Amino acid sequence: MNKFIITLLSLISLTCVSPLVIAADSTAATVATTKTLEQTNLEKIQTLTSDIVNLNKMVTSTTGDEQNIARLQLFKKNTERRDVLSSLLKSDSLDKSQLTKMVKDQIAFVKKNKTIVAEQLKQDQLAFKQASDNEQLILLTQLNDNTQLLLNLLKDEKQNNDWATSLNITASNQNKDLELQITQLLKDTAASLEYDAQQEAETSKQLKSASEAEKATLAHKNLVFSRKKSADTQSLQTLVTLADQLQINTAEYKQQLFEATGNITKDILNVDVAFSLLEKWKDQAIGWFTNNALQSIFNILVFILLILLGKFLSRITRHLVSKAVSADKLNLSRLMQEFFISLASKIVFFIVLLIALSQIGLNLGPLLAGFGVAGVIIGFALQDTLSNFAAGMMLLIYRPFDVGDFINAGGVAGKVHSLNLVSTTIHTPDNQIIIVPNSSIWGGTIINVTREKMRRVDLTFGIGYGDDILKAEKVLADVVNAHDKVLKSPAPVIKLHTLNDSSVDFVVRPWCKTADYWDVYWDITRAVKLRFDEENISIPFPQSDVHLHMVKENEK
Repeated sequence: MNKFIITLLSLISLTCVSPLVIAADSTAATVATTKTLEQTNLEKIQTLTSDIVNLNKMVTSTTGDEQNIARLQLFKKNTERRDVLSSLLKSDSLDKSQLTKMVKDQIAFVKKNKTIVAEQLKQDQLAFKQASDNEQLILLTQLNDNTQLLLNLLKDEKQNNDWATSLNITASNQNKDLELQITQLLKDTAASLEYDAQQEAETSKQLKSASEAEKATLAHKNLVFSRKKSADTQSLQTLVTLADQLQINTAEYKQQLFEATGNITKDILNVDVAFSLLEKWKDQAIGWFTNNALQSIFNILVFILLILLGKFLSRITRHLVSKAVSADKLNLSRLMQEFFISLASKIVFFIVLLIALSQIGLNLGPLLAGFGVAGVIIGFALQDTLSNFAAGMMLLIYRPFDVGDFINAGGVAGKVHSLNLVSTTIHTPDNQIIIVPNSSIWGGTIINVTREKMRRVDLTFGIGYGDDILKAEKVLADVVNAHDKVLKSPAPVIKLHTLNDSSVDFVVRPWCKTADYWDVYWDITRAVKLRFDEENISIPFPQSDVHLHMVKENEK
């Protein structure tokens, strides 16, 4: 029994102690891992510091491209060292004195190299200003590289100040000095961006009107200013980001970036930026109105007066051309007359319109060139319309009909109401207006019913085989001669024409004026029927004689 109790107590004690032992072992392993990671990072920093020392010696002892390459490698190694240092600063287990030393090394590194790069940048800017046009493109790359190096060093300096603050390293006015530098750089970069944008716009404008000999130089200058503007925009964006971190007012520069790039970002929602943009637009509007209002109002008045003059001259032109084309010697159709009158008035108005547009600053050269290009495009797109146009010209030249003529053309019969270069408008007898494409009219048969002054009315009357032919012929002659609208000359024709199956047909062909055609047709038809009834002359209708033969029964 005692042995069992002792064994049980032993198991309980082991169960209680084991988790504590495991936890202790786990904590020890974590600490060991952390120490190993910190040790690795410290070794990395030592290696990178050694490399940086060697690269510093190379920068000091070399010149030209070798020096530039060594300097780039130096900054690259230092960036790696800063990344490792940043991870060490996040750990609380490392000795503060070690971290303080490393941060101070970074402060010294940035301060020293910032002075060197700033001096090199001044030399690059001076060399760029003194260089020829061809050399500027080459120097621009080096100038941009050194600008980016200086901006990166400023970002490192801001991070150094944050690290120093977290470690309670005394650095008097550390952020104030940085604020002054960034504020000055913001002003310089903004001024450079504005100048480069103006020069780019000016050279682009000059290129449009430059001679072939000048274009190469202007194109080169435009390229330089374009690339410089792009680099200034990128630099200004970096400086604005840094300035925002230092709580410097950047509304003016964000406005300039928006105007330079046209990119809408969240900064446009900033009240200061939005008000600054509105204020500038308002000032520009007021300035434009102050400088150009009187001239613009005068130009608009001149434009309106010229338009009114154009309408007046157009009316006078219509009157003069109307008198000219209506002369008997020309013998022009009404359609042709109206065409010339309309064309002349429109040409006069169009010329005055172009003059009026030039008065309000419109460049007529590109406009007229655009009309030429548009004409080619429209010509391909409107081939059917051009076919109608050509048919309209042929109708005007050959004059198969005129306004007021009754025609049968294009599958439509009616009186011609009007004609333009694309279509003909026909007014039908049942009061419909039908617009027929000119190509349909010119491409088919055209029957002009009312072109001639006289028309022959063709009538046919039939009598029975048992009626008196001479009597019928006399009745027809009396009816025709009695009608007051039938012309004496040419004389009417009344002849026995056909012996049909059921009737003996006479043709009656009197002549009359074209305008009286239907009156004569209807009147004679009515009068003949009445006289035939009075004279007991029959008007037969189609009939057949049926003959029946009786068959005798014995013949079956």
